[in-house]
Formats: sequence, structure tokens, C-alpha cells
Amino acid sequence: MSKERGTSHCPGGHIDPANLERIRSSLDALPHVAEVFNALGDNTRIRILYALRESELCVCELASLLDLTPQAVSYHLRLLRVLRLVKYRKEGKTVFYSLDDEHVVLMLQQALDHLTHN
Repeated sequence: MSKERGTSHCPGGHIDPANLERIRSSLDALPHVAEVFNALGDNTRIRILYALRESELCVCELASLLDLTPQAVSYHLRLLRVLRLVKYRKEGKTVFYSLDDEHVVLMLQQALDHLTHN
């Protein structure tokens, strides 16, 4: 880290360049995390994920449950699929969606636990 970027501004003089470089490397390794959080910041997508936490559902079931059009649900599912938060399987002409893996379940549960923690 150069003096211009902060080391000369620390009155305590306790900057550890090796520690900062280690942290910087970790930050650089997280390019898609903001995309996931952005997707989770949408109320409709969160509702879809929570519904899929309960059961595998088709687009029409999700649309009915959430009072949305199938086109709106499909739009959100497409984004969730790209981010690997949901997966799908086909049965004839019907496509069923579910959460991609246990990590998504844990992420949702952690958010709930955090909100209800006193």
C-alpha cells in the first residue's frame, strides 16, 4: 500500500502491510457476491426462494402462490438460475424448480435467524 493510499494518514502507525495485502486478496476473490446480494435484495426473488425452501414448485404454482404472472416468475427464476440459487428439472412439458443446494437453504435460514436474534 502506498503512502498516498492511507499509510501516511494513520496516526497510530500500526498498519500491517502484509495483513492488508491478505485482506485485499480476499476482497478481489469475491466478484459475484454483490450480484447475489443484489438478487436477494428483491422482495419477489426472496419470496420465490422461501417458497422453494418449502417445496419444489413449477412456474404456475409459484405464480399462483405469489399472485404474479408466469412471465414475471420466469423472469426472476432465470436470474436466480444464472446465479446458481435455483435449479430445475423437466417432467414432460412441466419445469419444476428447487433451491440449488443446501448453501442456499442455510443462507436463507441465517438471514431469518439474524432478524429474530435479540
